[in-house]
Amino acid sequence: MRSNNTSEPWRVGILFSRTGFMAVIEETQLRGTLTAIDEINDKGGINGRPVEPIVYDPGSDSKAYGLYAKKLMVEDGVSTIFGCYTSSSRKAVLPVVERLDGLLWYPTLYEGFEFSSNVIYTGATPNQNSVQLCRTLMELYGTRFYFVGSDYIYPRESNRIMRELIRHSGGSVVGERYVKFGADRSAFVPIMRDIQQVQPDVIFSTVVGEATVFLYQAYADMGLDPKVTPIASLTTSEAEVRAMGFDVGEGHLTAAPYFQGVGNDSNTTFVNRYKKRYGDDEPTNMCLEASYFQVNVFAKTLEKTNSMETNLMRDSVMGSEFDAPQGGVSINPIWGHADLWTRIGRANRQGQFDIVYESPTSVKADPYLIGYGRCLEYS
Repeated sequence: MRSNNTSEPWRVGILFSRTGFMAVIEETQLRGTLTAIDEINDKGGINGRPVEPIVYDPGSDSKAYGLYAKKLMVEDGVSTIFGCYTSSSRKAVLPVVERLDGLLWYPTLYEGFEFSSNVIYTGATPNQNSVQLCRTLMELYGTRFYFVGSDYIYPRESNRIMRELIRHSGGSVVGERYVKFGADRSAFVPIMRDIQQVQPDVIFSTVVGEATVFLYQAYADMGLDPKVTPIASLTTSEAEVRAMGFDVGEGHLTAAPYFQGVGNDSNTTFVNRYKKRYGDDEPTNMCLEASYFQVNVFAKTLEKTNSMETNLMRDSVMGSEFDAPQGGVSINPIWGHADLWTRIGRANRQGQFDIVYESPTSVKADPYLIGYGRCLEYS
């Protein structure tokens, strides 16, 4: 039951792209956010007041995120923003929320090596995905890696980290190529030819958005075999696999805190509710799930503070726990990043992921990889 009309709503900003080359994944993040807000409002809101989302579409333009963040805070009177997928968009919003003392909830895996008292990071950091992925790939496939990424900060920094993990484990990087945002299928043809020549054991992809679809399709066109040389990724979710075709995605691997096939009661309820709302053929994914659970963590925090003042929200959310669809998660009080699960999945013919590795508990966030030695020092 919703609160009465005289109760002033809690207004929050939402910045996800529904158009442009990032829409394939950000549309699902928007859905996860709005699903959580609707569920909260259906239960009466927070302390009797509904949550009112103010939604803008940045159109996959990094600069637009910063402009809309300023609009939200200055014109719409919003102090809390849920949004951003790419690190470029996050870094466009970051100076805005820092200058105007807002709070950005960021539900996407990223390259780490960042801290801001104005951001709550609920996506995976490299110690929660890259470290175990590297180990698993070297055990199952071999030591020779080929990197393919979109040309911006996240892929280049993620590849820097993965390169050090590989070298530290006795492996090597035998090729590294980048494509522009929104690259089409033809951009990957020469890369696939090079891969055929070099014959790596693994292709590590940090391609994002619609270009992900074209990477995997170009791979399939070349007749490469994922049983021999799979594409392994941190960013390819059920959403991208659906877009590329289940047969195209089959056999490739992704490291993520969450897959739709995670087996627990919380996830079963989450998936059923999501499919009832959006359709049986609409899969959930890691970025959608993080977008969903971070709104619930926000709601629990606001219930305690009864104020959206950033410093109160920030102090109160530290150490907060939530039974998310991926399992129990918490906001690490040292970093303001979420302690998340580590999983590795292999895509199957149904467009889902068979889990081949799962951490026994959630993994504490270590965005600066302090626990991984001098070989991973930031430079």
